[in-house]
Amino acid sequence: MTINEIQNEIIEEFSMFEDWMDKYNYLIELGRDCPIIEEKDKKETNLINGCQSRVWVSAEMVDGKMVIKADSDAVITKGIVTLLLRVFNNQKPQDIYDADLHFIEEIGLSTHLSPTRSNGLLSMIKQIKLYALAFTIKGE
Repeated sequence: MTINEIQNEIIEEFSMFEDWMDKYNYLIELGRDCPIIEEKDKKETNLINGCQSRVWVSAEMVDGKMVIKADSDAVITKGIVTLLLRVFNNQKPQDIYDADLHFIEEIGLSTHLSPTRSNGLLSMIKQIKLYALAFTIKGE
């Protein structure tokens, strides 16, 4: 699936919920399925700056695509990072770098997160795109 197809799928899933508490509960549920980062990768260099909670993100190239893993010590944040991984994981670095993440606005995430969580979300996106840029430059 392309990044846009995945985003559209997420938008459709979230449209089933009318109440934001239901959406938060869904985020928490999604967090349980997060492809957890290995303990050895929970190091300072993988820690995302600007997040209210602790979030680690690692990325590697496998067969020309980025494989991203993450973890957080907060359940809602873990759900948010799971959405990002769903969109970005196993995609080409250039596609990740060029991606316009319209799903965040369309599901209402940008308006229903606290300012600190919004900043954390932006920091996670920035870090993933920096990994993508680095892999693109390296020509992997």
